[in-house]
Amino acid sequence: MSLTVEKTTAGREYKVRDLSQADFGRLEIELAEIEMPGLVSCRTEFGPSQPFKGARITGSLHMTIQTAVLIETLTALGAEVRWCSCNIFSTQDHAAAAIARDSAAVFAWKGETLQEYWWCTERALDWGPGGGPDLIVDDGGDATLLIHEGVKAEELFEKTGEVPDPSSTDNAEFQLVLTIIRDGLKTDPQRFRKMKERLVGVSEETTTGVKRLYQMQASGTLLFPAINVNDSVTKSKFDNLYGCRHSLPDGLMRATDVMIAGKVGVVCGYGDVGKGCAVALKQAGARVIVTEIDPICALQALMEGFQVLTLDDVVSYADIFVTTTGNKDIIMVGDMKKMKNNAIVCNIGHFDNEIDMSGLENYPGVKRITIKPQTDRWLFPETNTGIIVLAEGRLMNLGCATGHPSFVMSCSFTNQVIAQLELWNERKSGKYEKKVYVLPKHLDEKVAALHLGKLGAKLTKLTQSQADYISVPVEGPYKPAAYRY
Repeated sequence: MSLTVEKTTAGREYKVRDLSQADFGRLEIELAEIEMPGLVSCRTEFGPSQPFKGARITGSLHMTIQTAVLIETLTALGAEVRWCSCNIFSTQDHAAAAIARDSAAVFAWKGETLQEYWWCTERALDWGPGGGPDLIVDDGGDATLLIHEGVKAEELFEKTGEVPDPSSTDNAEFQLVLTIIRDGLKTDPQRFRKMKERLVGVSEETTTGVKRLYQMQASGTLLFPAINVNDSVTKSKFDNLYGCRHSLPDGLMRATDVMIAGKVGVVCGYGDVGKGCAVALKQAGARVIVTEIDPICALQALMEGFQVLTLDDVVSYADIFVTTTGNKDIIMVGDMKKMKNNAIVCNIGHFDNEIDMSGLENYPGVKRITIKPQTDRWLFPETNTGIIVLAEGRLMNLGCATGHPSFVMSCSFTNQVIAQLELWNERKSGKYEKKVYVLPKHLDEKVAALHLGKLGAKLTKLTQSQADYISVPVEGPYKPAAYRY
């Protein structure tokens, strides 16, 4: 793809693979809306008052059909939006085309190179000479990272004249980040500081991005308020746990046509994502083994009937390996060498560093055979046998399939809308400092309530006497903030 911005007939900027897919995208968006009652309810409740009128929102989050419904909810509430994907493989091109044509500036396509990915991120943050966005919807923290690194580099450049050196790091992605910042210093040495001054805050979607935010808060370097959407119950349980039950088997089938029944599946990690993956494999007929570092999570897995062992115990005979930890260096090239022929290795954590792709790619004599996009067989020279790696170690549920179902993403994305509204509405009150916050329990319960009618549920009502007995309001919230679901 040539890295040049295009414009619609209405003058809106975009860069997508094929704008002619917009009609197809629109049909799927209309289908998804029916399955996303939380977002549709937000439009009904907040749309008439246009609370985001005048607000600029930048999103860095998988550009899927479900995300399209989120984007059009933000625009229905009055926002102007620029968007990019947070993963090189997760964009659904027809969704990107529909949004680019109809609603918002989009810079995303499936199969981006790393250079293209960071170019798209830069474009999503580029609101012209008047500074950047007012709000960020982030997933993994890359948009937030670029601003923080840009501010740090600009301040150093102003003091010493020193510019970032991409060769100072071995990380290919961070080299591109430093290149963008270095080149930007030549044209506007205050670009990212202008963004920082304008920004009201960020709402963060996932574990990895939240971890980055808490690290910056601890070091005193966080530049603007942040709301941790990931730890809302209606996000973490519904997106991570229930979403993975559907999207893991879908991704495995689309990528490899594997029959899961009768196989031995290894799930690395037993947090919410791992629980969803373990249940999915078990329901499909696999014998599931869990690896864990946390004794509480390990005990939970055992009580659900899963065996808990180490990777070394199972690496030579398991058929399917799924990393879910959010950590790094979970499956290394030395582990992959020990696996049986055609063992499937995949990741459903946010980033690609759970699986040692660098070690695999640079293994002497290794041969890569691309069976189809995002499905590669890697042959080791010593045995001429190999493994199948999905989505180059990135999110396989989005790289090889279409991600989580619309209904669970409605739960997750309704939290995003409420978090964005909270930051925007309180922008002048001083309520939010440069810290990381979670949404209060009553809003978490509201998100859940918005989805009950779709499933035909009817809630029992507390009497005043009952509410007094357990010391809660009749209308909730019904659990203390520290309650663990």
